[in-house]
Amino acid sequence: MERGLVACTDIDGLMQTLTINHNPLDWRLYIDSSKLSLKAFPLHNGNILPSIPAGHSVHNKESYENMKSLMEAINYDKFKWRICGVRKVIDLLLGLQQGFTKYCCFICEWDSRAQSLHYSRKDWPARKSLETGVKNVENQPLVEPRKFCCHPCM
Repeated sequence: MERGLVACTDIDGLMQTLTINHNPLDWRLYIDSSKLSLKAFPLHNGNILPSIPAGHSVHNKESYENMKSLMEAINYDKFKWRICGVRKVIDLLLGLQQGFTKYCCFICEWDSRAQSLHYSRKDWPARKSLETGVKNVENQPLVEPRKFCCHPCM
C-alpha cells in the first residue's frame, strides 16, 4: 500500500497461488476509474478464468499521476497486457488533455470544433504521434496506443 493505492506487485506469484497459468497474451487489463476510486484487474480472454484484483484505491481520483502510480505498482511494463476501459481511462493513459478539447480522439485527428464537417466528412487523418504539447497531448503516454481494446468483452 502506498499513498492510498493497494496493489499487487507480484502478479505471477498471485497467479501461482491461485493455481492459474499466467501467459500475458491470454489476459487483458481492465481499468475503471471515477472521481472517487481507481481499480485495475486482469481479465482472462474468453472469460473462462476469474478476474484478478491487481490494484484498488478509494481515495485516488482519476488523474495522470494516479494512473502512472497504478501502472508502476502492478509492473505493467513487465507484462504489457492489452488494456480495456472507458474512454476517459484511455485518454489518461495516453497523456491526452481532459475536458473539452479540439483533438479528443486518440485514433484520428477528428476536429471536434469543425461542426460543419461532422456529418459530411467521413475520413479523418490518423493520429501519427502522441508528442507532448501537440494536438492536446499533455503528458508522455504510459501505454502504446495499439495496446487498447475497445470493449472488455473483446
